[in-house]
Amino acid sequence: MGEDLNELLLEDRWAPVTSDMGFLETDAERAARAFSSWQGGLVAPDGMTVEVRPVAGSLEQVLSTLLPLTDGEKRRHLFIPTRSAWTAYFDNGYRGTDAVSVMSYLAQMMGCRGMRVGAVPHTLRKDKGRYGVVALELYGPRQTDWLNYLRTLYAMNDGGRWVFGQSGESLPFEKLERYQARKVRDRFTFEMLEEYLHHLGLSPFQEDFYLPRGAPAWLVEKTGSFVPAQKEYTLAQAREDF
Repeated sequence: MGEDLNELLLEDRWAPVTSDMGFLETDAERAARAFSSWQGGLVAPDGMTVEVRPVAGSLEQVLSTLLPLTDGEKRRHLFIPTRSAWTAYFDNGYRGTDAVSVMSYLAQMMGCRGMRVGAVPHTLRKDKGRYGVVALELYGPRQTDWLNYLRTLYAMNDGGRWVFGQSGESLPFEKLERYQARKVRDRFTFEMLEEYLHHLGLSPFQEDFYLPRGAPAWLVEKTGSFVPAQKEYTLAQAREDF
């Protein structure tokens, strides 16, 4: 994609948190409690607990409950209802949300579809800025040839060179002829990503897609003893990296 930040969610003010997003085709509270149950079983032997609570407000106010951001162990995870059958997911990793592992696992655990959406503008200039990414991964409730991946599409700048990749069975609405474009970055564009997501019932780059009236988001928070060397970051500090 290009450099038009206005196209992105909240004009990209919450990157890197919103550079990758997760989606589960289920209810937000149900997803949060399933995640809490899973994580609670993992961290209980270390004396840690996992709590779930509703949070309300504007989208930015809800996202602020993830702060501060952390490296290493992710402490806070947010499940946000949308104006669709899908629930959005973000975490407090200071390098951005890890949507892949959580969405892939929960899709199998809950018997629904999951998704990872990646959108980063290519702003790299003289070793400053970010490498561009446009990505879509769709996961299913059952094992496939590769874990539970149903479809993967991406165009990304890999250290200065644009690469395109795809795997899995194509979806009915895909523009397959575009994947033969001469310029690699034109084979899967941000506009194509938006169109594909629309077919799947999502408008994730629009603020009013989130938090239908009266529906809270759900914050899952781990409490207890963390690795002493783990650092905390403000959003501004995390953004300094780009």
